[in-house]
Amino acid sequence: MLARQRQAAILERVRSTGGVRVTELASEFGVSDMTIRRDLETLHDRGLLAKVHGGATVAGPSSTDEPGFDAKSVRQLPEKAAIAARAAQLVRPGAAIALSAGTTTAELARRLVDVPGLTVVTNSLPVAEILHAAGRPDHTVVLTGGVRTPSDALVGPLAVGAVRSLHLDLLFLGVHGITERAGFTTPNLMEAETDRALVAAADGLVVLADHTKWGTVGISSIVELGAADVLVTNDRLDPEARGVLQEHVGELLIVPGTRAGRTTTAPTTEGTVR
Repeated sequence: MLARQRQAAILERVRSTGGVRVTELASEFGVSDMTIRRDLETLHDRGLLAKVHGGATVAGPSSTDEPGFDAKSVRQLPEKAAIAARAAQLVRPGAAIALSAGTTTAELARRLVDVPGLTVVTNSLPVAEILHAAGRPDHTVVLTGGVRTPSDALVGPLAVGAVRSLHLDLLFLGVHGITERAGFTTPNLMEAETDRALVAAADGLVVLADHTKWGTVGISSIVELGAADVLVTNDRLDPEARGVLQEHVGELLIVPGTRAGRTTTAPTTEGTVR
């Protein structure tokens, strides 16, 4: 068997079983352990599997993986729309608010164009463009400046400096991942610092996150779960995650109507207040 054929067979085995051991593959293919290790190294370098001690497993996203805005914008569309619609109900006319970067906060921006008298601070290029394109003379949009990330966030010292002197009513924060231990996380170190500055500038924190964010961990924690006054999510969140979040966040708003890809036009609230 040629090396390429053997590697293809190894990859198929990993994908079907979730993991393989070097000794078992060496015995099956009648080659040395060293040959199998070289095969695994080749597949690992190509990003097709993850090497572990004594074998290999399915490749998974790392804590530093940062999908681009366009890639994320096509994921969980009904959930994001429902979450954004519910979050928009928390915004009062004339408020001074901040929207962090993210595809769910961009959805929220689209629903804020009809709210009068807003001042919106954001480090998100898409959010700023959505609000600017609406052309409302009673809206003030402040874009922080900074270094652009793959997710179209502006981060770094310029962004942090622009935010530190501000006093805002609410921050609507999009996140990459949520776990009980790590809290709300992001795969970008500078974005985490900028998000923390936004949190410090706001009197209240509203986190927007669909059910897929639970169990995902980015490399840097933004804030712990208890820092969130409100978390808006959708009803596909599993019961265990609901229990954890109910214990930690101030208020958990669960938007119904997104099961099996369906969404309602007027989401209601299943809230639990701690």
